[in-house]
Amino acid sequence: MTWPTPADPYEWQEIDGRPVLVCRPLRPFARHLFTTSDWPLGARHAQSGGADAWQDVSHALAIEPVRLVRGTQVHGHAAIVGTESVRQQERPQADIAMVREPHAAAAVQVADCVAMLAVDRITGAVVAAHAGWRGMAQRVPQVAIETMREKFGTRPVNLLVALGPSIGSCCYEVGDDVRAEFEAAGFKPGQLRRWFKPEPDIRPGNPTLARVASQERRPDHWFFDGWAAVLEQLVNAGVPASQVFSPQLCTASHADCFCSYRRDGSPSGRLVGAIRCELLP
Repeated sequence: MTWPTPADPYEWQEIDGRPVLVCRPLRPFARHLFTTSDWPLGARHAQSGGADAWQDVSHALAIEPVRLVRGTQVHGHAAIVGTESVRQQERPQADIAMVREPHAAAAVQVADCVAMLAVDRITGAVVAAHAGWRGMAQRVPQVAIETMREKFGTRPVNLLVALGPSIGSCCYEVGDDVRAEFEAAGFKPGQLRRWFKPEPDIRPGNPTLARVASQERRPDHWFFDGWAAVLEQLVNAGVPASQVFSPQLCTASHADCFCSYRRDGSPSGRLVGAIRCELLP
């Protein structure tokens, strides 16, 4: 299979014969990966998957399964910190997971939402965050950075951030109710104009869903640019824009390799974004 070409500095690799997307600037500081539909969790109807499916992710990161920190995702902005947070209770509700322990990792699963991975180049701390439009309206990217600052003393300027494949504004039509949520959350008119577009974006390498391209534009509907929303929130949190990377790949556009809830509905599998803490000497 020919995999879609990601934007620089991303590249495709294989782990145990399965493709993963990685971001080169993060590699010297943290092992990480974004999976595809070829992984067990990517199978239709897999969704949260069983222990075996997640064990494949742990194996790919060379850690014990009990040291993979992930929450029960609820489209919120709560964070869990460290391996003890998941030992004390069964996968607490959280859409942000972070660790600063050796041989441990943080992970999230998505099916159109943004999986955000970040590493602190000084402390070695890592975070994985899940942000759909609800999470973005609750400022999940900023909350993740602020929590790293509070828990680990992270300075945003020391972070490298990699975003995973997610649905783009080439395909993601939303109603006026979604825009209203952002407006009620206090985002500025200029931000709303940049993030909510009256027409689908034409993105090289990301074909617009056929049903979206063929339908007439509907009043009070918009094409949401989550990539721009996450980037701006990270920059507002103090992360230099030059240290935030996106593969510019839309999950809905590429049925052969990415899961997409918008394209496939509830049977859609899930993609994983995971990052391992490798403390610096």
